[in-house]
Amino acid sequence: MIEKAEKELNKLLNGNKNFINGTLTKKNMSLETLNKYAFHQEPYACILTCSDSRVVPEIIFDCGIGELFVIRVAGMTLGANVIESMEYAVKKLEIPLLILLGHDDCGVMKYAKEHYPEPSEYFPSLLKSVYPVLDLKEDISCHNFFSRQHTIWVEDYILKHSVIINKAVKQNKLLIAKCHFNHATGLVDIID
Repeated sequence: MIEKAEKELNKLLNGNKNFINGTLTKKNMSLETLNKYAFHQEPYACILTCSDSRVVPEIIFDCGIGELFVIRVAGMTLGANVIESMEYAVKKLEIPLLILLGHDDCGVMKYAKEHYPEPSEYFPSLLKSVYPVLDLKEDISCHNFFSRQHTIWVEDYILKHSVIINKAVKQNKLLIAKCHFNHATGLVDIID
């Protein structure tokens, strides 16, 4: 399964090159494709990313209908419903690849830094999900570095709090790829 996941990751990264180069294939974006998947789905990757309107996985990876199982939430923050959505993708849809996709200029990261360490009256669940990164006491003066560190923290949190995902990783049924989207270049790179 890991070989399949690596193949799918490479396909997505090549699709990102299409996006950057302006050579999108516009495949699988028709009613015909939708009808093909009218009563089932077979996505090959699950992507957890931000709700930010500039981060659209289907476009930046040059994908169409039926290819990606996308979970979008402000700041790529975590809650029970988000984790269970990923678990559904892994357990029920048997997706071999989970991409955690952070991005530049994240409003949630900016807001968290502005209100740290005191919780704000607004958006307490979002802040609760990003404050642990700030609690690490690393020098996180750059929002984009903060976003990358948050992506790393998200993977760690998921592995500690999801038996389904942790087991799939240990059994080589799931590959988790930590990625970051650069708005200036359009590039998606892998975070080590």
